[in-house]
Amino acid sequence: MPIELDPGALGMRERLSHADFLVNARASAPDGFRMRTHADFEGTLERIMRSHRPGDPLHVFAYGSLMWNPALVHDAQFRARIHGWHRSFCIRSFVGRGTPECPGLMLALDKGGSCNGMLLRIPASNVSEEVALLWRREMTWGTYDARWTTALVDAVPMRALVFIVDRRHERYVGRLPVQETARLINCGRGALGTSREYFDATLRKLGELGIRDVAMERLHDAVHIGTLAR
Repeated sequence: MPIELDPGALGMRERLSHADFLVNARASAPDGFRMRTHADFEGTLERIMRSHRPGDPLHVFAYGSLMWNPALVHDAQFRARIHGWHRSFCIRSFVGRGTPECPGLMLALDKGGSCNGMLLRIPASNVSEEVALLWRREMTWGTYDARWTTALVDAVPMRALVFIVDRRHERYVGRLPVQETARLINCGRGALGTSREYFDATLRKLGELGIRDVAMERLHDAVHIGTLAR
């Protein structure tokens, strides 16, 4: 039985499902903002799904907002770990949770280390529809690349779809000093809300899952000290 989505996730799902989502996304992009072409958008989806066996469920590894606002029909979720990638605030946000004048920061998976998060299982009968919505959410802007990886669930390996940062994209900022990262998180505000809300929701969900992320906890201190200092 699918896990029930909360009102916030339903709102996100409705926005992604709108017939004009891609048109509106392109219209809202600032001047000079590079997005995927329609051909590239469709091509990345085709290449990924070519490696998925029809009739099988599909697992998606969630490490940021997909943990607390998945907006996807799924029938199970598990704590999971992947190796070779780590959670990092390394993408400037100019639209969703920031503006060109005061950008925010968003999470991505960047090279190195490992990451604890959540695995979402999409039932086989829903894979086509849900992956189409997931592509709109993660692949429209061009900052992420999709690939298959191995996630460990209680030491059991499971094939999973992940979205990693494209280091060639101009919004990739790499590893910033903690204080600069905290400043941008406190600054960013856009159409979807603030970078601070995004940060707090992610850290809160990690706590609910019993996952410790030392880098996120260290960043939490800098973010809140920065707030008190203003």
